[in-house]
Amino acid sequence: MSPRLMPPRLMSPFPAALALVLLAPAPALAAEAFRVDGLPRGESLSIRETPDAAAPALGQAPAGARLRGFGCTADTPSGLTWCRVKAGPILGWARRRYLSPE
Repeated sequence: MSPRLMPPRLMSPFPAALALVLLAPAPALAAEAFRVDGLPRGESLSIRETPDAAAPALGQAPAGARLRGFGCTADTPSGLTWCRVKAGPILGWARRRYLSPE
């Protein structure tokens, strides 16, 4: 008895569409715009290496400075919310408390 030949099955549209979605490049995350606000008079905002007040400061941002933000997290050693920010050439972490959305 010889095996019966079956016509090839066409791929259903669902797996093909799923494959296209999974293989498509992901869009870049948009940066948020923040302004440094709420600091005590004469103080500047420290931009830190990691989201921790004990981390080394990479630089300072004065009150009113505009920063780009790339997401915030409260999953930090202190439980406080920190945001990944860029201030000029400096990329680091700043306390969310002192950042006002633009």
